[in-house]
Amino acid sequence: MTIQTQLQNGHLDWLEAESIYIIREVVAECANPALLFSGGKDSVVLLALACKAFKLGERRIKLPFPLLHIDTGHNYPEVIAFRDQLVQKLGAKLIVGHVEDSIKRGSVVLRKETDSRNAAQAVTLLETIADNGFDALMGGARRDEEKARAKERIFSFRDEFGQWDPKAQRPELWSLYNAKLHKGENMRVFPISNWTELDIWQYIAREKLELPSIYYSHPREVVKRGGLLVPVTDLTPKGSGEQSRIINVRFRTVGDISCTCPVASEAQNAEDIIRETAVADISERSATRLDDQASEAAMEKRKKEGYF
Repeated sequence: MTIQTQLQNGHLDWLEAESIYIIREVVAECANPALLFSGGKDSVVLLALACKAFKLGERRIKLPFPLLHIDTGHNYPEVIAFRDQLVQKLGAKLIVGHVEDSIKRGSVVLRKETDSRNAAQAVTLLETIADNGFDALMGGARRDEEKARAKERIFSFRDEFGQWDPKAQRPELWSLYNAKLHKGENMRVFPISNWTELDIWQYIAREKLELPSIYYSHPREVVKRGGLLVPVTDLTPKGSGEQSRIINVRFRTVGDISCTCPVASEAQNAEDIIRETAVADISERSATRLDDQASEAAMEKRKKEGYF
């Protein structure tokens, strides 16, 4: 083992230990937590850490919380299929909140069917929290993803309206977390907040974690739009005068089809992606998310309304 590998493993061991400590703190301090799981790479790593935290795999026990996914109905099918396969393999409980149900209730109103449902997830999330009485949700957000997420505490307090105020967060000195809540309030917890995209891929490689196939290079029809490669689908059709082409791409992050774009890549495995990520100079959300390009404050606005 080279010195570089030893240092890398030591760094990953430290991150792993911190995340496991945070997950255990949630279970110890919160009455009814859940873990947000979409089937994306960050939630896969978070779930793997939760399994390690409670020895799932070494001896068959149930996770002490359910998994929760807010489904826009516009997700890439490969990701949903992977989500269901992994949940079944682990024998975990999965609760799915559907944006479509919120639309039918009238609590979510879209201008047209092809609008991105990404921001609408906030409403469905708050409804699902209320329906199930969750007091804490663990999510896979990381500080290096986006400016607003860089402001997050690890234990991110949300008021009785589900709203986030970056100026009203609690101090976290010496890794001491204040999880006290009044009725109706909620805590969002981010155990991998201190990880980077490169850390995630190095951990995926080391732990040999399975991911949806769209994270690796594959041919896909795309058009160039706004500096991004937009996949050609029923929800994101070619515009008038646009020319599409089929190229090899991979997804750095996955979400609603209408706002998540791939990047050109020949990376076939985690090691290939590690090499690409090490030299990337644009964050994954900036390079792949149409909704985050609406304005510099787009993510912060959504978070204040109850988004992840």
